[in-house]
Amino acid sequence: MNIIHIKEDDMEDKTLSEKPSGLSRDTFLKVYGGIYEHSPWVAEMVYDDKDVGDIDTVMKLFAAMRMVVDMADHGLKLSLIRAHPELAVSAAAMEKMAPASIAEQQGAGLHQCTQEEFEEFKRLNAAYREKFGFPFIIAVKGLFKADILEAFRTRLNNDPETEFENALAQVHKIALFRLQALT
Repeated sequence: MNIIHIKEDDMEDKTLSEKPSGLSRDTFLKVYGGIYEHSPWVAEMVYDDKDVGDIDTVMKLFAAMRMVVDMADHGLKLSLIRAHPELAVSAAAMEKMAPASIAEQQGAGLHQCTQEEFEEFKRLNAAYREKFGFPFIIAVKGLFKADILEAFRTRLNNDPETEFENALAQVHKIALFRLQALT
């Protein structure tokens, strides 16, 4: 099994620059609604939870958001996974991506693929979506194209249940990185 775990206690918890506790619902959703790709329902549910407690730090808000996702039904989780873009796509496909996804993929150099790399990503994207019914998701921060391609090839051999859990773990990792960028 290739599930990635985030060790929250190994990270320094920082206060968010826009403290959630002091924001109106509209402002909270503007600031934090895109943390989970095209899924503002996560932030909405956190904001509307009157018992959520202190969420003014990265790890506390992340824990609250993660709990919302983890408690969601399978269909909602699948929708969240499917909201993520494929990797190394055409310029036209990039126009539909969230700005954070564009920046993350560019940070990993996926906008500078050789023709061979682009063709391999295209082939792997199609094979993965055909097998699992959702896009391959990996938190690309700190990874190089070769690392991403290797993970892609390896995870394509997984069973659907393992890959669903891997995708969710990566979605959470991406959300954590996005929250950390807001300190």
